[in-house]
Amino acid sequence: MGTSITLGKHRFLHIELRSVPMRQPLVWLRRGWDDLWSRPGASLAHGVLISALGAVLLAIGSTHPYFVAAAVSGYLLVGPLMTTGACELSRRRAAREPRGFDESLSAVSRNPEGLFQFGAILAMVAALWFLVSMALLSSTLHLRIPSLAVALWGGAGNFADLREVVAYFSSGAVFAVVAFLMSIVAVPLIIDRHATATEAIGISARACLHNIPATILWAALIAALTALGFLTALIGMIVIAPLLGHATWHAYRDLIG
Repeated sequence: MGTSITLGKHRFLHIELRSVPMRQPLVWLRRGWDDLWSRPGASLAHGVLISALGAVLLAIGSTHPYFVAAAVSGYLLVGPLMTTGACELSRRRAAREPRGFDESLSAVSRNPEGLFQFGAILAMVAALWFLVSMALLSSTLHLRIPSLAVALWGGAGNFADLREVVAYFSSGAVFAVVAFLMSIVAVPLIIDRHATATEAIGISARACLHNIPATILWAALIAALTALGFLTALIGMIVIAPLLGHATWHAYRDLIG
């Protein structure tokens, strides 16, 4: 199925949505694994940076279970943007271009406006989730919200119970699904086809809906691998984050003609 997308006033981007088998995400991971270890230094450097960012967020939020949940959920919501460098390395491997860490950063200069807009949209989704989750906890579930003092200094006597944490994560899961629909192939489209953020988001959503079984499996794999990364105190994320970035490039190549 082909779709023409207008870019600016004079240029058209022809998009062909492809159908893939349900098990195709496993192929994306295998290809991403090959990309990662074909030039591991640059890929793992991105993994270290992404893991370090996650560690900082968890350290900031460690004063209360709510803020740990917020840090994890926010990390996941903006995760697609953090894999831009790995996507660029896979693009360069396919194009037989140099693939060092410095070269991976060129993705930003190839379409800075599109990446900035996409990042801003993901940040707005994260901010909206914070507001909705707080409203849900306080008005609907009548659960207590940590005070500013707890946020800054912690509070041993003000911990959330399991019911509250589950409710908090459940509200975040809804927004995580939205972010996934928006971003499955958004970053590769922005850096490879110079699409705008809104165009890339729209195409990503259509690609998901065009391949629902594969999309569900891919989302489950991302969730499982990300959970593994957090369960290993983010050490596993050094490999998992770039792996998912490389695999995203191959998802793009299969889903978009």
